[in-house]
Amino acid sequence: MDLLGLMSNFIRVVENGSIAAAARAKGMSPAAVSQSLSRLEAHLGVRLLSRTTRSMTLTESGQRYFEKVRHIPHDIDLASQAAAIETGPQGPLCIATTAAFGRYVIAPLMPAFKASFPGIDIELVSTDRNVDHRLEGVDVSIRIEAQLNDRLIARKIASLPFLFCAAPAYLERAGTPRTPEELSQHACLVFRYPTDGRFLPWEFIIDGHPVHAKLNPAFVSDDIDIIAKIAENGGGIARLASFIAQPLIDSGRLTALFSSDHRDASDVASSPMNIYACVNERSALNSRVRAFIAFLEAAM
Repeated sequence: MDLLGLMSNFIRVVENGSIAAAARAKGMSPAAVSQSLSRLEAHLGVRLLSRTTRSMTLTESGQRYFEKVRHIPHDIDLASQAAAIETGPQGPLCIATTAAFGRYVIAPLMPAFKASFPGIDIELVSTDRNVDHRLEGVDVSIRIEAQLNDRLIARKIASLPFLFCAAPAYLERAGTPRTPEELSQHACLVFRYPTDGRFLPWEFIIDGHPVHAKLNPAFVSDDIDIIAKIAENGGGIARLASFIAQPLIDSGRLTALFSSDHRDASDVASSPMNIYACVNERSALNSRVRAFIAFLEAAM
C-alpha cells in the first residue's frame, strides 16, 4: 500500500476543499481520488471526511489526523532538496507560461534544460488564462507585469523590448509614422487580454516619461500570433514582443518603426516587456524551481 500517496491525496483534498479540485491539482480522476480516500479510511479504521453530494467536512478524527500529517509531504520535499545537493534536483516540475512566451522562448529552451537536469520531469502549461498555482499544481509561472497579483511572490528575471512594426506593403500604401502621435492615423492591430478583456496599451517612454499612444484599432485579437500574421500580410501596425517580431524583421516581412533613423533613440522608446517568475509561497522555491529560474535567467 502506498500510504504516503494516500496521505498526500487526503491532504490535497482538504487544502483544495473538494475531491474534484484535488483531482485537477493531482492530475487524477475524481473517482481515483475518492477511492484513495476510502482506502486510507479503511487502513486507519476511522472516517476522515463526512461527504455528501453537496458538501464535505472533516470529522473530528479527520481534523486530528490532518493536523498530524499535513507537514509530511513538505518535510519529504525538504529532505529531497537536501539530497539533491549531491544528486541534482529530482522530481516533477510544472511550469505555466503565456502561450506566446511558452511557444517562442520556453519550449526551445526545454531540451537544454532537460539535458542539464535529467532528474527533473517537466510539464509545461501554455495558456493566456490566469492559472491557480495551488489548485492546478503549478510550481512556477512565468508572467508579464499585467498578470501579477498579491497572492504570488514575483521575481523579475528579464526585460525584453516591444517592437512596433508593419509590412513594407502597408507602409508603402499608408505611409510611415514618424512619431507615436501619428499612430492615430494608422490601422493599429491591438491585443486584447483574454482574461479581462483589456487592450494591451501601446506605451512609449518619451524624454523619460511614459506616454500612452492614441490608437485607431483596425483589428483586435486575443491571439498575438494572429496579430503578427495580419501585420505580416499588410493589415496594419503591430506592437510585438521582440522574440516574435525580430525574426519577421530580419527576414524582411516586417519593418521596424520609430528607429533611430526616424527620431533620436534616446528621446523615444517603447516600454519594455518585464518578465517575472512567480511562486505561490516562499516554501515553493524548491531546488527544481530554483534550477529552472536560474537556467532561464542565464538563457535570456
